[in-house]
Amino acid sequence: MPKLIRVIGPAALAGVAFVALILGLEFGGGATALLLADPGPLVRFGLPIATMFVNLSAALTIGALVLALFVLRSDKPEFGRALDAAAAGAALLTVTSAATGFLSFLNVTSSSASLDSKFGEILGQFLVAVPLGQAWLETTLLAAAVTVLCFAVRNLTALAFVAGLAVLTLVPMAQQGHAAGTDGHDAAITALFLHILFAAVWLGGLLVLALLSRQLDNKRLVEIVTRYSSIALVCFIVVAASGYVSAELRIGSLDRLLTPYGILVLVKVGALIVLGLIGAMYRRLLIRGLADGAGRLTFWKVVIAELVFMGVASGVAVALARTATPIPEVLPTAATPAELLTGSPLPVELTYGNFFTAWNFDLLWVLVCGFGIFFYVAGVVRLKKRGDSWPLHRTILWVLGMLLLLFVTNGFMNVYEKYLFSIHMLGHMILAMMIPILLVSAGPVTLAMRSIRKRTDGTRGGREWILLAVHSKIGNFLSNPIVAAALFATSLLTFYYTPLFRWATTDHIGHEWMIVHFLIVGYLFAQALIGVDPVPYKLPYPFRLVLLLATMAFHAFFGLSLMTGSGLLLADWYGSMGRPWGASAIGDQQAGGGIAWSIGEIPTIILAIAVAIQWGRNDTKETKRLDRNADRTNDAELTEYNRMLERLGSRP
Repeated sequence: MPKLIRVIGPAALAGVAFVALILGLEFGGGATALLLADPGPLVRFGLPIATMFVNLSAALTIGALVLALFVLRSDKPEFGRALDAAAAGAALLTVTSAATGFLSFLNVTSSSASLDSKFGEILGQFLVAVPLGQAWLETTLLAAAVTVLCFAVRNLTALAFVAGLAVLTLVPMAQQGHAAGTDGHDAAITALFLHILFAAVWLGGLLVLALLSRQLDNKRLVEIVTRYSSIALVCFIVVAASGYVSAELRIGSLDRLLTPYGILVLVKVGALIVLGLIGAMYRRLLIRGLADGAGRLTFWKVVIAELVFMGVASGVAVALARTATPIPEVLPTAATPAELLTGSPLPVELTYGNFFTAWNFDLLWVLVCGFGIFFYVAGVVRLKKRGDSWPLHRTILWVLGMLLLLFVTNGFMNVYEKYLFSIHMLGHMILAMMIPILLVSAGPVTLAMRSIRKRTDGTRGGREWILLAVHSKIGNFLSNPIVAAALFATSLLTFYYTPLFRWATTDHIGHEWMIVHFLIVGYLFAQALIGVDPVPYKLPYPFRLVLLLATMAFHAFFGLSLMTGSGLLLADWYGSMGRPWGASAIGDQQAGGGIAWSIGEIPTIILAIAVAIQWGRNDTKETKRLDRNADRTNDAELTEYNRMLERLGSRP
């Protein structure tokens, strides 16, 4: 039976996905011949088929690497077989992405393949100068690198970087998804990337389980499936949320669900609901049966059924990408300067009234904050159940920090920061200074160490990976107080006076990187000053205050330079928005400098007070410790000290 599982599972997935794709193309008109410049049936059908195999091979690669990192034992044959599957998936991804890029070229140019030099010249220009061609070239090159690394790397820590490189292969595809260049482009990129990434982990993990069926006895199968089920549950939530956002951007209203695109969305939703029900209602029961030594055949039948429905979802997803959306994906003909620059209409004037009513949701940070609160609270609940205590104020601080992060990344600051430098700077101050204070004070690493179960079978779970990161040479270096302060201070100049600022302002991926960067450098700096989590080295309290004041002086100097400066940062961006409301571009930039100087000092005061409080508490603890020691030894140290003074005084 295990041999049949290894054959039937992948075959069922690929076969059902192919049938669902063809039916979806026929129903949605994705492969209908064009009246003008038709590329031919080979391209019309070959391009979506190649794209489908790109998705499946990416899923196999990423799913196998995730299982190797979090689930499988590196000293067992299962580990090597999973990496072989990852290498095979990456090799297939290399070939299929190259084929997809070539077919995309034929589809765009409506030309026929040829061996003459003119054809090759045009193809080369497409691959290096056209965004669509660049995307598939980048995917192909990244996939080739992952293929080699999957064969060459067997170290578990190094494989984490290989997995990161494999995830990067999805970024170019996400950037070329639906709604590129239209209103909602940023949200579409985020939703599509999250959708294909977590679908890949979910689908690929299940596919690798089928491929590993021969190596797994009942006991090991229970352990692996239990851990995979937790990963799959997170994947289901993210896939459902990102799918909803994508559908909302492309459909817009319920009446458009009756269009071909809408009906295909409903089919995909139906397949995902069935998959969710299988995971929620049956897998736990089957795991219990496996643990009792029975139900192995039933379990593998359910796995095949899941792969079938995943095939339906995968095929329909590719068909959707070739189907016309109910909402047109073209820019308005009379675009304003703001629309030409940002891809979105200029918002209404910012007033105190819309501070809490203007929202632009970023799904990535909605999920980060939601999962962050959930897992923190779940850790606290686990401690309480086993009788351990956890300070209530730490939980409150963590929740407040996450809610503030949610507000900054989704509220009015996310609406107006592209148009007003002052709002961008306000968000920067909160991200780098206020939110880290709340998060650091909550002691998340300590909670994780106490609440996450320690693994004893040689695999690495969340606890082991966190410990590895904290105790690594890089972690020790970055957590050094001097290094953390230097990063915090110099990142201002590095960010605002280099091309990084333009990238973070004009590119959505750069914007997401900016948020992560501000949070990390702010967290490291706050941890060095007031952190409750253990670190290799902590400065004495007087030096912490000196370090804080020196760093904030640099921060204030930066703010004053913006307040008094007359040169406009990104003049072709902030100076070209055509805003009929608000201050001038230079006036707004100077206001941003005032925010950096004035509002940025509020967290400084909070940090100084926190350091002073911790200093006082530390002195109190030290005094109590000395008092207890004196009581135990009957003031032996003081008596010996007095005797020493007497001996010194009696000398001639």
